Amino acid sequence: MVLIEARSLRVDRRLADVSLSLAQGEMLGVIGPNGSGKSTLLHSLAGLLKTEGDLRLEGECLRSMPARQRARRIGLMPQAAEVSWSLRVQDVVAMGRLPWLDQDSHAIRQAMTAAGVLELAGRKVDELSGGEQARVWLARVLAGQPCLLLADEPIAQLDLHYQCSVMDVLRDYAHRGHGVILAIHDLSLAARYCDSLCLLQAGRVRSQGRAQDVLEAPVLSDVFGIDIHVDLSFDPPIVVPK
Repeated sequence: MVLIEARSLRVDRRLADVSLSLAQGEMLGVIGPNGSGKSTLLHSLAGLLKTEGDLRLEGECLRSMPARQRARRIGLMPQAAEVSWSLRVQDVVAMGRLPWLDQDSHAIRQAMTAAGVLELAGRKVDELSGGEQARVWLARVLAGQPCLLLADEPIAQLDLHYQCSVMDVLRDYAHRGHGVILAIHDLSLAARYCDSLCLLQAGRVRSQGRAQDVLEAPVLSDVFGIDIHVDLSFDPPIVVPK
């Protein structure tokens, strides 16, 4: 079943004629250099930007969907940002339940466990490291139990252990019948975890499909402006700058 589908999606000068689809149970990685439109695409799919083109969630027009219904079905994990307010971790995670107008303690605890922040429940979020805060944001979006989870560079501030841990959580969430679309810079991890990739360049789709088809050295070298080597002897392939 197609979970979300975009056709000829346009956002002023930031996105141009982007078309993609995500099936239920899949995880899609959006890759590309800074400024290529990854964050804009995720915010568009969340219904937070004025767009042109056709955008549908489970066959329904996203633009005509009531805001609360959209918030219950789509969860957005933005890029981790430093916070200046002092709340306990469990209270921040509980905010993920706001669209449902409830405080489902089981869903909140389950989300904190999955994100690895249960032991931080009573800590103040402004006292945590950037990596710990990033896992709190993940727990918050998981607590809402959306059918589509959008994550903007969810592993950017994490060490290698937690990068893999978070990617495990996201892949497992997708494969349990939901859908995940994430912006990610680590091309090797994207190849390892994502069912498909979408490569953006200057607001347009340069390539999309399986990792083996998208991660072509000449194309990546042109898009990123650096000589890149792709080792296809590994499955999934390993991508490194020369």
